Amino acid sequence: MDYKRITIVCGHYGSGKTNVALNMAYEQKEQGKSVAIADLDIVNPYFRTKDSIEELNNRGIKLICSDYAGTNLDIPALPDEMYAITDNKSQSFVLDIGGDDRGALALGRLAPAIVKENNYSMIAVINMYRPLTRDTASTVEVLREIEYAGGINFTGIINNSNLGSDTTAKDIINSFGYAADVAKLMNIPIIATAANKRLKAELVGKTDNLFYIELQNSLTI
Repeated sequence: MDYKRITIVCGHYGSGKTNVALNMAYEQKEQGKSVAIADLDIVNPYFRTKDSIEELNNRGIKLICSDYAGTNLDIPALPDEMYAITDNKSQSFVLDIGGDDRGALALGRLAPAIVKENNYSMIAVINMYRPLTRDTASTVEVLREIEYAGGINFTGIINNSNLGSDTTAKDIINSFGYAADVAKLMNIPIIATAANKRLKAELVGKTDNLFYIELQNSLTI
């Protein structure tokens, strides 16, 4: 996958955006880039990139997150380090943004500088198997709310439709029409279909741009 300097990853609760964000950081590191991941999800304290801090450290990927993440004092707070995202032009960043319009408000603080630099991708992670995004209309509604709150329009979609560890290749294939409809209404391309690496043999040749991901220990995909 080709990456801009800043990759913004958004999606509704349960879309799997954190796993996608982590794997984007892993891939950029493998490409030889100096990359950091920023957890700006101030709404949902339960599923965080900090759960993968050991793996990130092992790979040499810096994590920017609230000092309270993963503690019993987890509160909506953003670190001062987040301004490095727009100030440090020599560093690539993956941003994990909150799962609704309130979560996207954190992005709004950085949006003017990000748009001005114009070296970013704004990725919508979608999952047709989650209760609030089961159909095209509800998914588009959520994505439009995120765009409005965050101040940046989406540039592409990753179809991450899954049922967690029970996901089959057929489940992913059945989501292709849904993803295509969302992309058409949003007028942006599907840049990848995400899938667990264990399904690789069954999905080869079924669609373009497959993005095989490793699962964060505490999360489904």
